[in-house]
Amino acid sequence: MDDDKLKVRGIAKIKEDTKKSSREILDLIDLKGKVTEPGPYDTPCSGHSGGNVYRAVHPWSVYDVPVDDMRKSMDRLRRDLPRHGWKIVKDGPDGSPSKAPQIVANHEGGEFSVDIRLHDERKYGNKPSLIEVTVESACFKTKKPD
Repeated sequence: MDDDKLKVRGIAKIKEDTKKSSREILDLIDLKGKVTEPGPYDTPCSGHSGGNVYRAVHPWSVYDVPVDDMRKSMDRLRRDLPRHGWKIVKDGPDGSPSKAPQIVANHEGGEFSVDIRLHDERKYGNKPSLIEVTVESACFKTKKPD
């Protein structure tokens, strides 16, 4: 997209809105497990000539829940994401050797996307099973980094 057509927004606002979208996804997952803590971070968007073009990325996971409950949660997401303004653009195995179930969705308005994967680690025994979520904002132009 041409840098002149990008919406202008402060980095703090981009991160705040990304965190809000993450909370919505967490509510839809509806599991009573543990959730990793890191918040969203900003990163420059590649392919933009003007500098000061950023997006926010918020990776997190839900774990310490039975895998069967995680599978039910993935089914719930398939049903509920579209009801909350998310269009599912991929639903199937990811490209990893384990072929983890993956849902990728874009929010109406195009400002956010989400990548959700269920990692069933029972067969490996050394890591907890989890639902991995990454919410990403669109690219926004900022007047200056804040």
